[in-house]
Amino acid sequence: MSNNLEDNKMSTIIEVKNVSKSFGKGENINQVLKGADMSVEQGEFVSLMGASGSGKSTLLYLVGGLDRQFEGNIYVCGKDIGSLKDKELSDLRLKNMGFVFQFYNLVMNLNVTDNILLPLTMAGKKKSELKDALDEILEITGLSDKRKAMPNTLSGGQQQRVAIARAVLGNPSIILADEPTGNLDAQSSKEVMELFSRLNKEKGLTILQVTHSEQCASYGTRTIRLEDGKTIG
Repeated sequence: MSNNLEDNKMSTIIEVKNVSKSFGKGENINQVLKGADMSVEQGEFVSLMGASGSGKSTLLYLVGGLDRQFEGNIYVCGKDIGSLKDKELSDLRLKNMGFVFQFYNLVMNLNVTDNILLPLTMAGKKKSELKDALDEILEITGLSDKRKAMPNTLSGGQQQRVAIARAVLGNPSIILADEPTGNLDAQSSKEVMELFSRLNKEKGLTILQVTHSEQCASYGTRTIRLEDGKTIG
């Protein structure tokens, strides 16, 4: 039997090293992140918390490559995203990341199925190739009977579950969620967080969520806090 520590070591999937980020110029400059460090292991469900304006959403967007102006280094799936070309970053996001935002960002004239399939069909996948994966994610998200429904007929919680299904369908390594329950009532928030917890445990998805809610954070395996531009925990 191997006693090698490396065998038991989880791999680091997100690594943030000495990252700083400012907005504005001159006298109006606002430094939001001041040498932040963070490490997330594969399979973790991490909640990122902090006061309003502390930079937690900014940090999430930097990790997702949605904002590329920063100092320091960010590694996602072993790649230094600051040094990637646009095409390389797009490929990394398509294959390894799923995004869930506070606003559901659904296309209102497409039904549930077409909303879920949209990113992958736009990337050249055929609907027929995705049928089994679609059926599975509709079942997991409790939307099997809503596959032909239009977004305006759904509750907020159902719309967010469509957004989660869309993020998960491509089998990403990481889900980045920015205040995913910010627009939801207490019951819908509970259902969404239970869904994230299930996806984390059953599919091994790594989840990094930004939240202001201690209750939502408690569904994660660990909490990291942002204070004065630096991470704690």
